[in-house]
Amino acid sequence: MGTKKLLMTFPVTATSHTLGEYRARGGYATLEKVLRQMTPADVTKEVTASGIQGRGGAAFPAGRKWQVVHLNDGQPHYLCANADEGEPGTFKDRWILENAPHLLLESMLIAAYALQVRHAFVYIRGEFDLPYRRLASAVDEAHSAGLMGERILGADFGCDVIVHRGAGSYVCGEASGLLTSIEGKRGYPRNRPPRLTVRGLYQRPTVVNNVETLSNLVGILANGAAAFRSAGTAKNPGTRLISISGHIAKPGVYEVEIGYPWMKFIDEDCGGMLNGAKLKCVIPGGISTKVLTAADIAPLTLDN
Repeated sequence: MGTKKLLMTFPVTATSHTLGEYRARGGYATLEKVLRQMTPADVTKEVTASGIQGRGGAAFPAGRKWQVVHLNDGQPHYLCANADEGEPGTFKDRWILENAPHLLLESMLIAAYALQVRHAFVYIRGEFDLPYRRLASAVDEAHSAGLMGERILGADFGCDVIVHRGAGSYVCGEASGLLTSIEGKRGYPRNRPPRLTVRGLYQRPTVVNNVETLSNLVGILANGAAAFRSAGTAKNPGTRLISISGHIAKPGVYEVEIGYPWMKFIDEDCGGMLNGAKLKCVIPGGISTKVLTAADIAPLTLDN
């Protein structure tokens, strides 16, 4: 299996987070295509056909989540990007916020169009300083360029994105706790049912997706579901951003196809262990996951 890139399609530069550079690389052209050539139902159909699963941990298919929201039901709908990346050793969403905030914003506007959302939110971890400043600046740039607000790109569609800073509560990484925090209440998870897509923010239909999940939408709508499914596995298509840290030769954020061999990733992509040491164990997904020994991960792939 190769290392096809679907999300990180441009190199990081000192100005890659700015609107000027993003548009020079074709940024917001996909949004314009969607607004001029597709209906909201068309967008949801394409996202569903892509098979993309949530990149926040639950791995729930994004298209299936969107399909629960009934269009033209007379209610306001809400969209929220979960940027409360709080698990130890995780920083792949932070990479997007710092280096490609307009990729997230364009994708959110596409999702908002599909879900008939007028006000969308990014719930960002309070400890994130540079990611917050980069994202807030990108929102200002988009507004000034007519890419947010009323009649975006001349279409009969309007949307504003509000950046909401958390206060450092780990539990607000959970979707319902996150929405409760936005409402100004104690950030505490709700009992379900009802699902958030039925009764979420302000008791209205709400879709909460992870930053990485949403950021894939530009590529899916630009190139089509089939192109997205050409990477990864049949059950779980696409690529994943993997953040790796610790006693590794080349820590950082990597994009690999889903189904990529664990040991190949560590030994070849990440350069092996620091100073030639022998791998002892890996903590694969935050504080709630089992510690896996080198023998445990030898036959495994990077998959859900």
